[in-house]
Amino acid sequence: MQFMVIEHIRNQDAKAVYRRFRDQGRMMPEGLSFVASWVSADLGRCFQVMECDDVTLLQRWCAAWSDLVAFEIVPVTPGKDTAAALAEQL
Repeated sequence: MQFMVIEHIRNQDAKAVYRRFRDQGRMMPEGLSFVASWVSADLGRCFQVMECDDVTLLQRWCAAWSDLVAFEIVPVTPGKDTAAALAEQL
């Protein structure tokens, strides 16, 4: 399953986030996969697509970063898959 993770960087301190990332990497548990990320122009938010079959892996990853980042997590699916699922109803 894929998740859109919206990271709200605490205190607008992107330097602290990137410093930890440089020193420790993403700190993801085995079974959690990074797909892609984008950062807002003001460095206040990061948008990441993550993938896993066990949501507790995502929770463990969030806990490791929660001192620097507040998370909003939304399960997502590609639009083409949604369109196919709804095709009979259209």
